[in-house]
Amino acid sequence: MKIGKETEVLEFKKTTGELKESVISMSAILNKHGGGELYFGVNNDGTVIGQQIGEATLRDISQAVSNHLEPKVYPKIELVYLDSKPCVHVAFDGDEPPYFAYGRSYIRVADEDKQMAAAELEGFILRKNARTNTWDSSVSDKTSADVDDAVLKDYLERANQAGRIDFKYTAKEDVLRKLDLIVNGRLKNAASAIYVGWPLLEVQMAIFAGTERLTFIDIQRESGNVAFLVKTAERYIIKNIRWRVVFDGSLQRNEIPEIPMDAVREAIINSFCHRDYRSSQNNTISIYSNRVEIYNPGTFPDGLTPEDFIAGSELSVKRNPLLAQLMYYVKDIESFGTGLKRITDECDAAGVKVEFKKMKLGFAVVFYRPNDGSSIYIDADDGDRDGDRVGDKAGDKVGDRDGDKVGDRDGDKAGDRDGDGDKAGDKDGDKDGDRDGDKVGDKDNISDTQKQIMVIMSNDPRISAAAIAAEIGIAPRSVEKNIKKLKQAGMIDRDGPAFGGRWIVLRDSRNRG
Repeated sequence: MKIGKETEVLEFKKTTGELKESVISMSAILNKHGGGELYFGVNNDGTVIGQQIGEATLRDISQAVSNHLEPKVYPKIELVYLDSKPCVHVAFDGDEPPYFAYGRSYIRVADEDKQMAAAELEGFILRKNARTNTWDSSVSDKTSADVDDAVLKDYLERANQAGRIDFKYTAKEDVLRKLDLIVNGRLKNAASAIYVGWPLLEVQMAIFAGTERLTFIDIQRESGNVAFLVKTAERYIIKNIRWRVVFDGSLQRNEIPEIPMDAVREAIINSFCHRDYRSSQNNTISIYSNRVEIYNPGTFPDGLTPEDFIAGSELSVKRNPLLAQLMYYVKDIESFGTGLKRITDECDAAGVKVEFKKMKLGFAVVFYRPNDGSSIYIDADDGDRDGDRVGDKAGDKVGDRDGDKVGDRDGDKAGDRDGDGDKAGDKDGDKDGDRDGDKVGDKDNISDTQKQIMVIMSNDPRISAAAIAAEIGIAPRSVEKNIKKLKQAGMIDRDGPAFGGRWIVLRDSRNRG
C-alpha cells in the first residue's frame, strides 16, 4: 500500500532511527509552510513498511522535538495502522518562524531540506511583522496568467444567473479588477483559492475501520481550487456512505442517503469558507463506522457557540470576508451566518443526529450514521452506482463546468431549486424542454442533453440513470426518456441487468456538431 509521495509539507521516514533527520525536516517545513506531517514506518516512495513500536517510541519522538527544535512546537504524535501495519503519525504546526533544528535553520525545497542563508532569515522576520491584513485580501504570488479563462467565465456566468453580479465577461484582467481581486498584476489570495488553487490547498479523506482514528481502510489526498475540492469531498462521502432502498411498487428503486446530502454539502462549503488558510493543516473528511466528520483548521469565534448561530441570535463572523463574498456571488453561500441552522434543519427533518465540535485548533461538523436495523441499506458501490451521484437539491453548485448551469437548455429552469427541470404544472417532469431529443429516428439529430448522457456513459459505463440525472441537473425520468431514444436510434446499448450491468456507447457523440 502506498499513501502518496513526499511533498513540501509531507515527509516519510523508515524508522525512528532517523530522528535527527526528522527534526530537521520539521524545521524546514515549518519555515516554508508553517507546518506539515511526518510518518515513521513509510519508505520515501510512500510504501508502508511499518515501524516497531515500543513503550518509549512516542516519548522518544516527543523529547527529540522538544530538545532540538526552537521555538517550541507541540506536535500531535499518535500510533496509526496503515495497511494493518503500525506506524507513527506526527502532525505539527507553528507560526513563529524562523525555526532552528540543532542550532541551524533550514528551508524546504521540494522534498529536500536546505540550510537557510542569512538573507533568508532576515526576510522571515520582516514578513512576520508585516502580517496585518486578513489572509484572503493579502496578495499571493499568482498572476492573472495563472487563471484559466474557462474557469473565470463559468464563475461569472453563474454569478450573473444568480443575479448577484450584473457585469458580463470581457477580458480576464477587467473582471479581476472589477471584483477587486488583483493588485499590481498579482492575485489576492481569495482569487487564487477560487480560480487557481492556492499552493498546496488540499483535502485529506479517509475511512477508518471502527469508531476511532486508528486503522485506515482508505486514505486519499487531492489538491486544487476550492471548487474542485468541495466537489471531490462531496463525491467521496457519497461513494462511501450507505443508501436506504425504498421500493414504491414501480420498477425503479429509490435510494436515500443515510445522512442528508444537502447538509453535508453545506458543511463542506462552510469548512472551506471559514478555515484558517494560514494553518498548515488540511480540511479533512473522516468516515467512521458510526459517523462522518468534516473538519477545518479554523477555530470557532471566541465567546460564541454554534447554538448562537442556530438560534439566529448572532451575525456571521467572517474569517475570510473576501472569499465568503466570492462564494456568495454564485450562491454557494445563500446568506451569511445561516449555514449551521440549515445543517441542523436538514438533519432534524431526516432524523439524523448532528454535532458541532469546537476544537483547540479547528472546528468539526459530525453527522452520526443511523444504525437501527429497521431499514435496508446498501453500500455506495452496490449495483451500478459508483459514487458520482452529486447532490440532491444541491447539484454541482461549485465551479462545476460539466453542464450544471441554472437555466441551460437541458431543462434547468432558472428558479427551479431542485434542478430537475420540471416545469411548473408538469407533474411527471417530461416537459423539460423537449428540446432534448424528441426527434426520434434521426440518428444524427441528437440533442445536447443526449450528447452529455453519452459522454458520461463513455467515461463511466456503470453509472446509474439517477446519477446521470444528478450529473446533468435534470429529472431522472427525463434521463430515462432520452436513454430510451438513444437505444432506439442505435446510439447506445446495455450489457447485463439493470443493477450491475454496464452501458455500451455504439457511436461517439463527441464527433458530432
